[in-house]
Amino acid sequence: MKQKIYLILAVAILITACQNAKNKSAKTESVQTKWSSEQAQAWADENGWLRGSNFNPSTAINQLETWQAESFDTATINRELGWAANIGMNVMRVYLHHLAWEIDHEGFKSRMDTYLTIANKHGIKTIFVFFDDCWNPTYTAGKQPDPKPGVHNSGWVRDPGDLIFQDSTLMNVLELYVKDVLTTFKDDERIAIWDLYNEPGNSKYGNQSMPLLKKVFEWGWKVRPSQPLSVGVWNLALSDLNKFQVENSDIITYHNYRGPEEHQAAIDTLKLIGRPLVCTEYMARRNNSLFTNIMPMLKEQNIGAINWGLVDGKSNTKYAWDEPIADGSEPPLWFHEIFRNDGTPYKQEEVDLIKSLTGKAE
Repeated sequence: MKQKIYLILAVAILITACQNAKNKSAKTESVQTKWSSEQAQAWADENGWLRGSNFNPSTAINQLETWQAESFDTATINRELGWAANIGMNVMRVYLHHLAWEIDHEGFKSRMDTYLTIANKHGIKTIFVFFDDCWNPTYTAGKQPDPKPGVHNSGWVRDPGDLIFQDSTLMNVLELYVKDVLTTFKDDERIAIWDLYNEPGNSKYGNQSMPLLKKVFEWGWKVRPSQPLSVGVWNLALSDLNKFQVENSDIITYHNYRGPEEHQAAIDTLKLIGRPLVCTEYMARRNNSLFTNIMPMLKEQNIGAINWGLVDGKSNTKYAWDEPIADGSEPPLWFHEIFRNDGTPYKQEEVDLIKSLTGKAE
């Protein structure tokens, strides 16, 4: 099965190589699209080894609670990013949501700027994520639900979710949203990467996600920010989506929650594309994807290392995807997260290792 999966991506890589060759011989179009390999490498040289976490403040159950004015929690953001900086992290991957923008365009962007200011104070760059096909299919503005005890990401919401199939006008709204945000922050040095779409095709959408995937790249190219545009490979069985993602991303991003042997096999395949690599999701302790066996491997190969989860909180991602604990008691082994919500490490030896890899060891 594993050989079959990597063969699918290998085919996509060959197609990419052919397309790149065609691009080199074609005349430059008026709208710049994908970066050259030289531009991608220059970005990698400038940014060095990126390491960090997927981040939402522990007081937010989802993207809306993070970004809505009434629940935007700068005190928690500042405190928790401080913990990240103290162990040598220099980047966070942060999800946005179009509904928060739709309610208040300028306020939303102002809060983004505030977040960037706080992160920059701690020496942390940001990867912003626009769209997401994971977890709950619908959402509403206002007060968000309380967490379901012991359930992983019980309140996380997709963006745009099922609404994209129900509202024929939504694509126009999403275009305005993406172009507005990208135009506002297109030259902001505090932003490392624009992650245009998290796990397209998840939630059994499959190729239904292709129209939005294609559109978000087109919108990104119209603005053409100074930061790279990328969509991460996450399920190699989604061959059509994967092909489009690797062909059109400025740098190659990917998710891998497997142990070191399978993770390295994925790296070896993705390296054939010839662009910088950033792993934007890893570290699931139950799956043998650990700081101890994955983070050193990524550092050695200068691959960005962004684990899922920083601080235990309302997202409940210390619980495994498919192993709820109905009474909300402590899981025998945390799935994700580095810190308890008082700032103490879940495992001191993990934090010690991270600090040694990032140069923060005393």
